[in-house]
Amino acid sequence: MERISWDQYFMAQSHLLALRSTCTRLTVGATIVRDKRIIAGGYNGSIAGGDHCIDKGCYVIDNHCVRTIHAEMNAILQCAKFGVPTTGAEIYVTHFPCLQCCKALIQAGIKTVYYAEDYKNHPYAIELFEQADVRTEKVILKDSVIDLSKITQ
Repeated sequence: MERISWDQYFMAQSHLLALRSTCTRLTVGATIVRDKRIIAGGYNGSIAGGDHCIDKGCYVIDNHCVRTIHAEMNAILQCAKFGVPTTGAEIYVTHFPCLQCCKALIQAGIKTVYYAEDYKNHPYAIELFEQADVRTEKVILKDSVIDLSKITQ
């Protein structure tokens, strides 16, 4: 049996997290990793105890759902809540981060952003990542990575 790569493993985790998303506009998952260990995960969703898009619909202002906290932000906030440092960590995200998440990732000290899909890659986000010396790399999840038929009982 051949083991999957670390990049495929962590990206698969992000895709699983995306299945928990409650915003109907886009499902996104994010996994923060340090030293090949998962330190946090997040997905697009509402504040704890708040109304969810899947129940109440998206609350759209200027073409953005403001009811939703983005996956990257949820993962960063999870680290903050539990006192887990993010400096020097990496993040695996199902989609290229938006401009606001880009800035949050830089401020959190994330050094590498791995993403599976391009999504409105904002030129200023790309510029900010370059200025902050944050490496970005596209890692497409292979279809064969999560193949439940490979699991033996």
